[in-house]
Amino acid sequence: MSAQQRLSRLARLVPAGASTAARAPFVMLVVLILGAGLLGLLLLNASVNQGSFRLSKLEKQTDELTDEQQALQQEVDAYSAPGALEKRARGLGLVPGGTPAFLDHDGTVRGSPQPATGHPRQEER
Repeated sequence: MSAQQRLSRLARLVPAGASTAARAPFVMLVVLILGAGLLGLLLLNASVNQGSFRLSKLEKQTDELTDEQQALQQEVDAYSAPGALEKRARGLGLVPGGTPAFLDHDGTVRGSPQPATGHPRQEER
């Protein structure tokens, strides 16, 4: 086989001339993929921003509810203070009890029970 024949044979394997028609679909595919990627990033960013705003709103609401819970706990603590309990009990007509007595498991009484004495006094504050 001569060199001329080999060259002609190789020339048939390689396309003759640069074809722009074959590149056009590839370029369009790349442009579409890039455009879809950018659009996807835009939508993802918008979704993250929306979640961030919602998170900020929920954190603010949590702070407000925590403050309200602390105020209510302070109010409960004020009502359960011994002085406040005594004042409310006297307002209901209750008097301090006498010496308490205790029952054992076998039914025996320990201590000497005494009735409550005294008169309800109304304290004015």
